[in-house]
Amino acid sequence: MKISDKGLRLSAIAGLIFLAIGLLAFVYNWKVVGGGWPYFSTFLFPGNLVLALFSEEIDFWPKFALQMSGQFLLPFLAMMGIISFKDWLK
Repeated sequence: MKISDKGLRLSAIAGLIFLAIGLLAFVYNWKVVGGGWPYFSTFLFPGNLVLALFSEEIDFWPKFALQMSGQFLLPFLAMMGIISFKDWLK
């Protein structure tokens, strides 16, 4: 099954929106609240799903990169799946 350019574009936009939300939530938690913001894990849910696959003993920057890649990839893949399923139903 071929993925349309429109579907790829919508998926990338969804991933970028979730990435922007994740970055804003991270900066807010780090700079404004000083850590411990109760809704932090809610806004970074896709990224936290990826982090659950790895050990907690990794350094900050690799962990941050993994979290932000998950923050983009999981919504991107979910949107691709939804669009592919919708196209398959047609």
